[in-house]
Amino acid sequence: MRASTDFDTLDAYRTFVASVVADHNRRHRDAIEIERGHLKPLPPAAPVTWDEASVRVTSSSGFSFRHAFYTVPSRLIGHRLHLRVHDDRIEAFLAGERVLTLPRGRAPSKGAKRTTTHVVDYRHVIGSLRARPGALAGLTYRDALWPRPAYRRAFDALMAVGSAREASRTMVALLALAHDTGREAGIAEALGTVLDQGDLPDVTAFRDRFLPAPGPIPAVHIEMPDASVYDRLLARRPAEPEVTA
Repeated sequence: MRASTDFDTLDAYRTFVASVVADHNRRHRDAIEIERGHLKPLPPAAPVTWDEASVRVTSSSGFSFRHAFYTVPSRLIGHRLHLRVHDDRIEAFLAGERVLTLPRGRAPSKGAKRTTTHVVDYRHVIGSLRARPGALAGLTYRDALWPRPAYRRAFDALMAVGSAREASRTMVALLALAHDTGREAGIAEALGTVLDQGDLPDVTAFRDRFLPAPGPIPAVHIEMPDASVYDRLLARRPAEPEVTA
């Protein structure tokens, strides 16, 4: 029905399936109407359309499930999560409360070399990367860490002219800036402009551009009361009632 089985996005695949089903229903409209009169009401409860699993979050702030590795916020390290595995996403629950939703990672197709798929959010691991920025270069999921292509381009450009240690420190600083300011897209656009001009990103320049300018510190004057004020307060205290036998 198509020249290729590949789809650019999941929504594109769903649109294709919906069109095939709609075409089938149009061609069999008369038979469907006959069947419709014999159908029973749907169950009152929604059907269970997901698989369930339980995983423990490791010290690397993630878990592995069906040949895919997922990062999660560091606060979940050591906890056991209950998973609801849907077609396109995984919902993670802790003590009955949903704590996050992750896009579903897919294992390589049959016949392909068995590798691990990485579903990574840099926000989950930026804390540990701040503490050890040099670890970035050796991360097994480094290629999945970049939130936008411009960040990958910047790392490759830095690696081409310098050491892995310095490239890692610069990129961790830029990721931390994106995390702290919430301006991931703006930083990516600025990175693209710098790289297109043949230059390399300068962390100081990016901080000056994207961090809010500090406002003036207000002068605070604290006037200490004279100790004699407390003596006057004590003098005003009502006399204690006499106690009679």
